[in-house]
Amino acid sequence: MIKKSKTSVFLLAPFLIVVLIYELLPLGQLVLNSFLQKKNHTITLEYYIRIFTTPVYLQAIQNSIRISLISALIGLSVAFFAGKAYFESDGKLKQFFYLVLNMTSNFSGVPLTFAFMILMGNTGVLTLLLQESGLGGDFNLYSGNGLLLVYIYFQIPLATLLLLPAFLGLKKEWREAATILNASSFSYWWKIGIPNLLPSILGTLSVLFANALAAYATAYALILNNYALLSLQISSKFKGDVKIDKQMGGALAVVLILFMVLSTLFNNYLTRRSGKGRTLV
Repeated sequence: MIKKSKTSVFLLAPFLIVVLIYELLPLGQLVLNSFLQKKNHTITLEYYIRIFTTPVYLQAIQNSIRISLISALIGLSVAFFAGKAYFESDGKLKQFFYLVLNMTSNFSGVPLTFAFMILMGNTGVLTLLLQESGLGGDFNLYSGNGLLLVYIYFQIPLATLLLLPAFLGLKKEWREAATILNASSFSYWWKIGIPNLLPSILGTLSVLFANALAAYATAYALILNNYALLSLQISSKFKGDVKIDKQMGGALAVVLILFMVLSTLFNNYLTRRSGKGRTLV
């Protein structure tokens, strides 16, 4: 038993070393920098006070939470119906659906941003077609609403992939029993399907929120630093033509991490509460 334990530790050693060097040490240095003065390196809360008293940082936090929450909710709503369609389909249609889902889930970041620019930018294909047909509106891709649209797009396939195992866990006997009892399709999903999917739905919501909150490449490629977003504010403190402000950048990063941790803890609480009400196993 002891020999097996030593072998397990030995096999885990490379993984633990990578975690220590590339995650724990940088995180510790980040937190330390956020509490140190630039000149005399004394402990201070100055940078955190500035974050919650400076309008641009407050706006960045507000915009990040708003875009993350809305994109997560919309993406999850669409993904629920997509997962339901996958669950109820069969044969080649299901294989084709899964193939498209895998392809779209890997299409994100800078390539996705350029695709939206080509289609919906100021001189994009769809924009010009709508303008020529007289249906062009005031939509601006290079704005908060444009960024929200792009976020929703890459949230949908991710949410669908995360929900599929939960849908596959629904037993056919439950649907058959509901049909025998003359329950409608809506009643089945409202009273049986959704309650049993709820822990997975809440878990997926947490992942989507964190995914959007920490997203950087998509936002930077689309709007650069022309929109107040927490991830963009962090990036601007570690690179630029003037100087690097690692203390403020570290404080902003810690704030972002705290929001992600709080959302995860809140989600875990809701998941435990929802799990207590499940009667079907």
